Amino acid sequence: MKKPMVIFVVGPTASGKTELAVKLAKHYSSGVISADSMQIYKDMHIASAAPDDEMQGVPHSMIEFLPYGETYTVADYAECARNEIDKYLSVGKTPIIAGGTGLYINALSDNVRFLPVKTDIAIREKLEKEFDNSGAEKMLEKLRKIDENAAESLNIKDRRRIIRALEIYETSGITKTEQNRRSRTQPPPFLPVMIGLDFSNRQKLYERINARVDKMIEKGLLAEARAAYSKKSQNGAAQAIGHKEFFSYFSGEQTLEGAVELLKQSTRRYAKRQLTWFRKDGRINWIYIDETDDVFNKCIEVIKMEEEKNA
Repeated sequence: MKKPMVIFVVGPTASGKTELAVKLAKHYSSGVISADSMQIYKDMHIASAAPDDEMQGVPHSMIEFLPYGETYTVADYAECARNEIDKYLSVGKTPIIAGGTGLYINALSDNVRFLPVKTDIAIREKLEKEFDNSGAEKMLEKLRKIDENAAESLNIKDRRRIIRALEIYETSGITKTEQNRRSRTQPPPFLPVMIGLDFSNRQKLYERINARVDKMIEKGLLAEARAAYSKKSQNGAAQAIGHKEFFSYFSGEQTLEGAVELLKQSTRRYAKRQLTWFRKDGRINWIYIDETDDVFNKCIEVIKMEEEKNA
């Protein structure tokens, strides 16, 4: 029996994913499911570039539903987003997944079924204390001795993920790599059609990022970030790009101009990391915006080609 289709629109920030996703949703009389780890949070509308007028009446889900300070795991996202996918497929519609969070995209497109690993607060607190005392390099080396593959995928700035990988092993007795292997035993019940947006001239993407940050400032990003700063949260959205770059300005350690430039720099680096992640996925059909006169129709051509290939 032919599998139903689910379209994924992925790529770096500021590449035009939302615009294309809305056009596709209109074409298929469907809706958009966000795969963005920032857009899930309330009180981060400007920083996360959450769609507003861009929605054009198209239903959007998985956006702005979580309190600012709450933690939300990939497993949490996958469970909720799969329910949204099922709602569309059950009535014969083609859902559009749009976003740049690679973990979210892979959880859905690879049908990752996360194994339950209980959280042991005592173990986590012990590892956090050890991290503070020993430093990131030693903790990453400790992980490498246990789970080399997991360690190679992280760097010393990934405090939370290093601790989590160690916590998984100490709690369950299996490595994160083995957990990931066991969670990918069944293919998805749908055909994932993967569309990637990028620029052949990377500088054009960076210029769009810089312009987007300037527009965010005009829309009131500073006030939104100040409200976040007043919450003094260390979890959830507080760790995301868009607000934290202004915290040193609010504390008097940085100029406003310096904070804005830091945000632009952080966003450009994030876009580079996104592209590095997505380039590893050979299923993605890349469309280069600066080389394509009509991105939407090019996308439709790719979708038809994928459907025929998998018929």
